[in-house]
Amino acid sequence: MSAPKQESNPALAALVTAGEAQTEATKIGGFIWMVKDISNLYLINTGDGDVLINAGFMDNAERNKKLLAPHRGGPLRRIILTQAHADHYGGVPSIRDEQTEIVAHRCFVETWNYFNELGPYLQRRSRRLWASTIKRGANAPAPPKITPDIEVDRTYSFEQGGKRFELISTPGGESLCSLVVWLPDERIAFTGNLFGPVFEALPNLTTVRGDKPRLAANYLRSLERVRDLKPKLLITGHGAPIEGESEIKRSLDKMHAAVSYIRAETIKGMNEGKDVHTLMREITLPHDLAIGEFHGNTRWTVRAIWEENSGWFHYESTASLYGVPREHINADLLELSGGANRIAARARSKLSEGMTLEAVHLLDIALGVEPDHVESIKAMRDALRELLAQSGGVNLSETMWLRTEIGRLESKLASK
Repeated sequence: MSAPKQESNPALAALVTAGEAQTEATKIGGFIWMVKDISNLYLINTGDGDVLINAGFMDNAERNKKLLAPHRGGPLRRIILTQAHADHYGGVPSIRDEQTEIVAHRCFVETWNYFNELGPYLQRRSRRLWASTIKRGANAPAPPKITPDIEVDRTYSFEQGGKRFELISTPGGESLCSLVVWLPDERIAFTGNLFGPVFEALPNLTTVRGDKPRLAANYLRSLERVRDLKPKLLITGHGAPIEGESEIKRSLDKMHAAVSYIRAETIKGMNEGKDVHTLMREITLPHDLAIGEFHGNTRWTVRAIWEENSGWFHYESTASLYGVPREHINADLLELSGGANRIAARARSKLSEGMTLEAVHLLDIALGVEPDHVESIKAMRDALRELLAQSGGVNLSETMWLRTEIGRLESKLASK
């Protein structure tokens, strides 16, 4: 399975909403049932009851339970959670049986606590990106608190109803508490969102929405762990399974090579004295290593690797050491430039020269002081429309951010 083609609507948006049209579970490999949700859940029938890998989003728990019900083969012995994101564990309270064991990574609770402690902050950020994609009711349930019965440190194995299961710690990708579920006899690997929500694509090591950063080196080591298993079937958190040992290896090799290339080029550039912004513009993947950029992308991977190795201080401005951002002198810059009209006019000139991001910088100054300045609002809207057109609507976070900001500016103009 190759990465989806680039299209005007983000591929990831279609994947996370695919379950809305599902009316019955999909059978995989004779004994696995897939229910599509924001992140999919998988029921495995064994000779001694069932195992569930992930439990879907809390908003959809009753629907998911209903879709699984016709395929239950006995008691639900275990629920294995591949990471502590609510779309993976939210349905646990509704779906579990009284005696069901919950199995997760040893860092699951730590990650849950992180999202809970920063809940209001992270929810505000997520709503700006996801509100137009994921529709939630006015009284949508909060993520439930889940305490695993078994915490996996490095590996954990068990046998149930004639099937062997091996759980492997794979930090990186989308989570520091990632688990891969391996069925060695069938050579099936359930990877959750280790490789992101779209397969054969760049990871999102430091997300726009906010999350703990992941390390490129850990991602590569985790990818190697999965590749060394030589799976014949790879089942991810979204979309159709990837079939065939050679096809899976080809994809994993390409993903490993792409991230390794970006990492090597970033470190090389750092040693040559280039700043992070230059490297974000200059580093591109060679044609033979090009993979999807649906959740992460090359620019953000460069920045994540830079800051993983160098930290937040870029030796650009002494003021950044003291908590006073450049925006504090927007009013001075506006006055010195002759006012918002002149900045808006200069921004229009930049747009006509194809210097869209330079125009955005100028307009940030004007709108930072006069947020209702009509000509600046219009120019910023047009600049963001140009960025959206240039993006091709491929990367979900980029697309949703630009669309949200354009909509906000259009609403301001409509109110004038």
